[in-house]
Amino acid sequence: MKRQIEYMKIALEEAQLAALEDEVPVGCVIVCDNQIIARAHNQRDKTNNPLGHAEMLAIKKASEVIGDWQLVNCELYVTVEPCIMCGGAIIQSRISKVVYGTPDIKGGAFGSSIDILTATNINHRPKIIKGVLEQECSQIIKDYFKEKRNINLKK
Repeated sequence: MKRQIEYMKIALEEAQLAALEDEVPVGCVIVCDNQIIARAHNQRDKTNNPLGHAEMLAIKKASEVIGDWQLVNCELYVTVEPCIMCGGAIIQSRISKVVYGTPDIKGGAFGSSIDILTATNINHRPKIIKGVLEQECSQIIKDYFKEKRNINLKK
């Protein structure tokens, strides 16, 4: 659990970077053999790319680092439960474990909104660990959207 907290704190650092860039503050870290091989944060607005989620960017970086699209012995740490798109990429890349901070009841793909792992025809099911630093991961999202609402009220 200590290591999970360490990695989630680094994912939270990435989420802070996203917030500074006026992106939805989600951060992600990929670990292989107890080494961080990729870290990323949301960059969808900055890059005008709908695929610019933290998980997608980190998976791409991790694949480049290890020279393989199969991230079999890797673990993904992300501040918010992955969406369906990211969940699909996690399954396709064969990541062994996903650790997330806070659930996403509107779009989470690992049980909060939908559970893609219940599909009978998928060929890989990562282990899912929920709620690591949940309060901190939830708070950064709440603060971001509260600020957005306040800005919109002033317009």
